Amino acid sequence: MHDSTGRKSYPPQVPPGCMPTIVWFNIPAADPGRARGFYEEAFAWAAKPFPGIEGAFELATDGIGGEILPRAHPGEPITVFVGVPSVEDYTVRAERAGGRVVVRKRAVPGRGYFAVIEDTEGNRLGIWEDDPEAG
Repeated sequence: MHDSTGRKSYPPQVPPGCMPTIVWFNIPAADPGRARGFYEEAFAWAAKPFPGIEGAFELATDGIGGEILPRAHPGEPITVFVGVPSVEDYTVRAERAGGRVVVRKRAVPGRGYFAVIEDTEGNRLGIWEDDPEAG
């Protein structure tokens, strides 16, 4: 999906009525600059500084988008984000299905909302709701 300027939106919007799908990924790194060099050289992904997050880089992959960001804790895994129409609705659905909410709904100003859930097997994934009026 692209925004009104022709750029890919962060993460892409989920068209109404579509099944939720993976729309974004985060790659944690002890040295984001070094990781940037790796992904640029290994996969020819374009990486540019991510506005508002010091040490983070937004990745353009010609597929889903992603970012490299400073690692929050040792062993932090790559996180994928599933685009959904409502973060609130899908956190309730995840809990009802036996999962748990690890990070409650948070805003990414001007872009949307996310939460992080854990499935019944301990796997974590993000859920994303596009909303350019998020604040």
